[in-house]
Amino acid sequence: MHLREHLYNLATDKTQGLPSALIKFPLYLLSLVYGLLVLILSSWNGLRKIRLGCKVISVGNITVGGTGKTVMVERIAGYLQENGHKVAVLSRGYKRPGSKAIKSAPGYETMGDEPFMISQKFPDVLVLVDPDRVRSARSAIAVHGVDTVILDDGFQQWKVKKDLEIVMLDGKNPFGNRRLLPRGILRQPLFTLKNADVFVLTNTGKAQLSKTRELLLRMNSRAIVLEAEHSVNGLSRLSRKEERLSADYLTGQKVALFCGLGNSDSFRNLAGKLGLKEELFFEFPDHYRYQEEDIEKIVNQSRQKGFIALVTTEKDAVRIPLAARKRFGENIFVLAVELKFKDEEQRFFDRLLNIYFV
Repeated sequence: MHLREHLYNLATDKTQGLPSALIKFPLYLLSLVYGLLVLILSSWNGLRKIRLGCKVISVGNITVGGTGKTVMVERIAGYLQENGHKVAVLSRGYKRPGSKAIKSAPGYETMGDEPFMISQKFPDVLVLVDPDRVRSARSAIAVHGVDTVILDDGFQQWKVKKDLEIVMLDGKNPFGNRRLLPRGILRQPLFTLKNADVFVLTNTGKAQLSKTRELLLRMNSRAIVLEAEHSVNGLSRLSRKEERLSADYLTGQKVALFCGLGNSDSFRNLAGKLGLKEELFFEFPDHYRYQEEDIEKIVNQSRQKGFIALVTTEKDAVRIPLAARKRFGENIFVLAVELKFKDEEQRFFDRLLNIYFV
């Protein structure tokens, strides 16, 4: 078991027993130190919030792990662009090499997988990668004349004055064990949810959400709480991205799934809903940089099972090296995903557009 996976299992109490309990206590002590640092930093930055000179929309979460931030950023960017706004997406470029500021560029190696994916899907949306969001926002305004910036993973950007704070939550496990890192999965204390304007619960399935809704509204009665789900809007071959296939193209076929995501269950559930018969599943760490040998191994094991169709996500697809694309691209299918609100979609977009009239 990888160290990261082991720590995650400890933080979510999946690992039990005396040895785990002995490890959890020092983790708890570390979480107290971490919480104190978060409070100091958030309080200090909160005293001197910076106004950026344009509308600021933050999409973030309070826990580690995948909650659908990127697809929400895409949905907002596309919607605002359709409504005549000039938009920039600001990202820190998680797990990209180096820390130099970069704007939209032809390569995920320089931008990071998620920013590069957004830039490919929305060519007219400026995507800037810089750990300093204030610096990149000012560049977007001064050089490119944007009227709106979207902070990807922005809930912890405490020093920025925001017009709309959107917090994404995993409906099945919204707060973990309610402890801070590293004893739990919370990135900041629960009471800071009072700063949110919109809560979006994803990965809900058949989860009982009434208690989660009640808790969120108790902490923040002015916010709105919505449910959304990931939905497949098509497939494409890795070698022919421009040729969009219907979502049911592989329905009933045996496939191998592979991904490196913060929440792989969401991807597997989507594949199951499409009627794909999962024969093999290969899971890699989040943001994993695939090597040609990785893809070759997946292909060979699939062939041994008597099938060759492989399915992955858009985020994973950008991390597959060119050599592997050329060799295996015809057999790798990319699942295109969008975020759909289960109800009250118009309420969300009304709240979004309302920031331009304040």
